[in-house]
Amino acid sequence: MVNQDQIAVNALRMLGVDMISRAKSGHPGITLGAAPIAYTLFEKVMQFNPADPAWFNRDRFVLSAGYGSALLYALLHLNEFQLSLDDLKAFRQLGSKTPGHPETGWTPGVDASTGPLGQGIGMAVGMAMAERHLAALYNRPGYSLIDHHTYALVGDGDLMEGVSQEAINLAGNYQLGKLIVLHDANHISLDGPLSDASCENQAQRFCAAGWDYLEVEAGDTNLLGIEQAIKKAQTTAKPTLIAVQTTLGYGSPLAGDHRVHGAPLNTTDREALAKFLDWPGQPFEIPATVRQTFAEAVAKKQASYEKWQHLFAKYQRRFPQAARELTQATLAINGVQSNYQPGEWVATRQASAENLQQVASANPQFWGGAADLASSNKTKLTTGGHFTAATPQGKNVSFGVREFGMATALNGINLHGGGRAFGSTFLVFSDYFRAAVRLAALMKLPTIFIGSHDSIAVGEDGPTHEPVEQLASFRAMPNLDVIRPADANETAAAWRMMAKTKHRPSLLVTSRQALPVLNETIEAPIERGGYILAEAKKQIPDGILLAAGSEVHLALAAKRELMKDNIDVRVVSMPCQNRFDEQPLAYREQILPSQIENRVAIEMGASQAWDKYVGLKGKILGVDRFGLSGDGTELTKAYGFTIEKIVATVRELPGMLTQGGGDVRDFDHPRYLASFI
Repeated sequence: MVNQDQIAVNALRMLGVDMISRAKSGHPGITLGAAPIAYTLFEKVMQFNPADPAWFNRDRFVLSAGYGSALLYALLHLNEFQLSLDDLKAFRQLGSKTPGHPETGWTPGVDASTGPLGQGIGMAVGMAMAERHLAALYNRPGYSLIDHHTYALVGDGDLMEGVSQEAINLAGNYQLGKLIVLHDANHISLDGPLSDASCENQAQRFCAAGWDYLEVEAGDTNLLGIEQAIKKAQTTAKPTLIAVQTTLGYGSPLAGDHRVHGAPLNTTDREALAKFLDWPGQPFEIPATVRQTFAEAVAKKQASYEKWQHLFAKYQRRFPQAARELTQATLAINGVQSNYQPGEWVATRQASAENLQQVASANPQFWGGAADLASSNKTKLTTGGHFTAATPQGKNVSFGVREFGMATALNGINLHGGGRAFGSTFLVFSDYFRAAVRLAALMKLPTIFIGSHDSIAVGEDGPTHEPVEQLASFRAMPNLDVIRPADANETAAAWRMMAKTKHRPSLLVTSRQALPVLNETIEAPIERGGYILAEAKKQIPDGILLAAGSEVHLALAAKRELMKDNIDVRVVSMPCQNRFDEQPLAYREQILPSQIENRVAIEMGASQAWDKYVGLKGKILGVDRFGLSGDGTELTKAYGFTIEKIVATVRELPGMLTQGGGDVRDFDHPRYLASFI
């Protein structure tokens, strides 16, 4: 008797291999080895509707091993997603719907952008957290509106990445029983046998983290064993890892050899593979019986989709407010404002904490946490309780000292939909989660990242805790709002902007030290990125002072001091450089007129980010070396962040007065250089 399921698996294998061979680029190893896992999961278990890829209650799937994209695209095509045979033939070509690694929002049916190994499992954890949290918040008796599983397919490489350990500990701690991870256990990595680089016992590792562990032997052909393992995993209260023993490059002459991992099969090897699989078709030729097999599997899923749509229609009528919260794209911002008066001193981390509470009170679906620094970041929500296995409706997530795992989970939560998540740490530790911020920007996710303790003003904690290059490096990242507010007013404006942001992440950078609340920032147009904070009295200013964050008030004070010598400057606050860069040329010219070349930028961070604003004739007061350990106030003065230093720098510009200069402390003084010798 012909096994139609096995023929369908072979169709996936051959279609994937043909895509890779046509592109002369790709990864046939996983395409051949993991096809039985992917087929069984999609056709026998998962609930989805190719006509509605964004169906809210669909099962989520993350191909953490994103190099297996050819397999995923073949699967989506045969499952009748909007991916044609011509799209498959354009695999890895410029502008195609089948890019080298999966991209959400670009290819129908792709739930997460993957490729950087390890992040996929972290995002899957976040999706499962979101399902558990939203179900607790929004399900009602008789209305199990949110009830689905999250699946991930991972390779050996995913499980070697350190972020996987952070992610699996989060999942185990929160007992995410609807998270099922399928491990393509072929024991081969790109450079050779897995044993060359790893001796981990995955069963012990996952069980120690609070997971169940199942294993399927002979995974190349054992479709029933894979199906039974998945269905068993669905019954447990713990997350489950299913290790499916497979052969890399199954059926090819290089089966089990690391060389088949990332190199297309040549014509001879393709012929040998087709003979081994008893595959009669030409490249990209799919028998009608195979398409029928997939069509029947898809049709069986329609009933659950229609049942849910009927349930949601009833839910909307009975619980309209809850339904709106689940489907709205942005957060409500009513009431988000600064409660401080000009002249008061408050750290922007404290101002942000109050805005955070305001956003949370207006948006029940808003939640998040910190990497074990909530008390320092000031990011604990005062209402809503804690997210735990016993109280999944809680809003405060204890991510532990797991910055990278936290960030990947946040992305997964926001990919899931129905809520909005934030996470926080010290700015200097943002390097630990930079790769996840980059992926959020690539996926156009409105994830909110918060980095407190923003500069060398941290002081006594010393150079290990004092960010220097982080601001400049994050500002270089496309599609990311890096926001460093000057005071409580700009902080409130930042939160209003982030709440309305739909298609990019934000990194809010806040100070530990208190800063004066400025009268000039009350109506801060922070969405423009930069604006005139204090105008010169002259029609054409003598110069321009630019600053961000805690240095803005110094720029204002320096302006007043310069006026005593009849040097009349404009002060520009630049809390979000990329937003300013996106403004029309006319606006940018209005703020920074080309004819005014005397410019000074002031920021306690790497100077690199300011070059494009000050030009060749301008100057930058920045920090282009590591910090020191000591009192924060003394440290900032030692590095030249004083009114006197700013005034002296302006006077040195072409055409300015040169006399005077005040008590300027040169940070090249031997006393401060001694620590570097």
